Amino acid sequence: MKKKLMSGLVAAALLGTVALPVSAQNLAIVNGKPVPKERAEALKQQVERSGRPITPEVEAQIKEEVIAREVFMQEAKKRGLEGTPDFKNQMELARQTIMIRELFADYQKKNPVTDAEIQAEYDKFVAANSGKEYKASHILVESEDQAKSIISQIDKGAKFEDIAKKESKDPGSGARGGDLDWANPSSYVAEFTEALVKLQKGQMTQTPVKSQFGWHIIRLDDVREAQLPKLDEVKPQIAQQLQQQKLAKFQEDLRAKAKIQ
Repeated sequence: MKKKLMSGLVAAALLGTVALPVSAQNLAIVNGKPVPKERAEALKQQVERSGRPITPEVEAQIKEEVIAREVFMQEAKKRGLEGTPDFKNQMELARQTIMIRELFADYQKKNPVTDAEIQAEYDKFVAANSGKEYKASHILVESEDQAKSIISQIDKGAKFEDIAKKESKDPGSGARGGDLDWANPSSYVAEFTEALVKLQKGQMTQTPVKSQFGWHIIRLDDVREAQLPKLDEVKPQIAQQLQQQKLAKFQEDLRAKAKIQ
């Protein structure tokens, strides 16, 4: 009796060691059908790519999502939905989306942005933005007469900032009393820049300046040498920009080579 009991326990143990790896490969078994853990891993990678951290709560949600999908898929198959034209068209679109995403990922992997390319782009940025920066304020209004009236009020002692908050139609700077912060003068429209660079520190235009946006009263608050970020500070942004440019060029080249009738 003892011998039979021992042999039974051994058999049970052996069965357990065989069954464990099989069950370990599955997330669950739904209506007798195994749900492989790879599905959860694939979904987890999608969540990670979106930037969301994988916490124990998120892992539990992913597991429930994968199981729910299996339940719904089984029901859809029972109803014969995978044979409908609409389903087949949607599957083809999904297949194309995944394949194209993999194509672009493969291209970017094989054509990474180099440090030399980043340095060259940074040097172009420095060349275009070096020189002087101007800290300007402005009041933007609809008409020349309104602009002239404001200049007269300020000359008589009214505060530039108060009028900007009340009357400027530029909501961003108007709320700050007309403050445009530091900028390279070339960043403004030509008429604005031309008037701005003629001013001395603390001066205001005595003649309204017309641009495509309306009529400006401009005040120059300060001037300094351009304060440009160091390469290390903007390297990730430059790399991303160059990567997008490379990918866009790759796409354009493929379309140019394709024979489309």
